[in-house]
Amino acid sequence: MSVIVLDTAQGGARVHLHPAGDPVAGLVLGHGAGGGVAARDLVAVTKVARQLGVSVALVEQPYRVLGRRSPPRAPVLDAAWVAIVQQLAEGPLAGLPLVTGGRSAGARVACRTAAATGVVGVLCLAFPLVAPSGVSRQEELDDAGVSVLVIQGESDRFGIPEPDPERSRSVVVVRGDHGLKADPAAVADAAATWLMVQIARFG
Repeated sequence: MSVIVLDTAQGGARVHLHPAGDPVAGLVLGHGAGGGVAARDLVAVTKVARQLGVSVALVEQPYRVLGRRSPPRAPVLDAAWVAIVQQLAEGPLAGLPLVTGGRSAGARVACRTAAATGVVGVLCLAFPLVAPSGVSRQEELDDAGVSVLVIQGESDRFGIPEPDPERSRSVVVVRGDHGLKADPAAVADAAATWLMVQIARFG
């Protein structure tokens, strides 16, 4: 594992690179709004992805690198993410089909920027479907425009999205809540099954 810093208009982003031997794809994952890249579900997915030959980049957004817990507005987050993914695609993950994703807020960013980053799929860990205000974020999932996997805890307080075959969206429900800490093995298994399909499509 190595750590690099990538420049964005919002400041430096810290990227934890977990390369696979002779990689067949790249996976770029972001953290939750107030969390970091050591979250249990991110760690579980990183491990299984590397076993499949997928190099993983765990990204700390600039606001977290600066020590802030509250994220900036969505357009600011998205702009930084696009810049990060583009630099990874031109550097450590060059020549690989890319999947992006993340947990909670990181999953939202990946969905909103899927077209701009040119990725082949989005992996959502605990997508926060309903905001605390009660507003639905369904549109962010629907507009991703690529294959999407949502892994959701059965008692997630933010709700559980519905699968949508027409939009190539799959949903796997596992034990636990929004933190996805109860059954990391189930999270890893669901991610591995979906990633193998993406690798087969674009390998």
